[in-house]
Amino acid sequence: MTVDVSPQQLIRVARREVAAFMFDPTNDLRWTGGITSSRPDQPGPLVRGATVQRSARFLGRSFDYRYVVTADEPERLVELQVDRPFPMAITYRLEDVADGTLVTIHASGTPGRFFGWASPLMARQVRRSIAADLRRLRDCLEG
Repeated sequence: MTVDVSPQQLIRVARREVAAFMFDPTNDLRWTGGITSSRPDQPGPLVRGATVQRSARFLGRSFDYRYVVTADEPERLVELQVDRPFPMAITYRLEDVADGTLVTIHASGTPGRFFGWASPLMARQVRRSIAADLRRLRDCLEG
């Protein structure tokens, strides 16, 4: 079974400012839950080919993983490929709206091995985790 979720959050800040913060991996620890370290392999914003090494905790398990940026549109979109806790494609999408920026994080993947038996639970947990990340992102930028 596949995990496919797309939580959204309105952030009352201009898209340019949201992108500058969100697409800078040195800010990951400030808004991404469960992350215990984040180490970009090169300085600067997330652009195609960039990689970031992370350590995380998810559902009681600790692990290290790397994400690679597979596509980007400046100040609008970043696509990531991650291998843990299971292979996923993640898209950060920013859209201008009347009150600021609508931020969507779309995550899709197919849990295997340890997580495979619990796909429905995984989908709920991934959605809940991303929604919490988006609220932290909003609080960082609006606060």
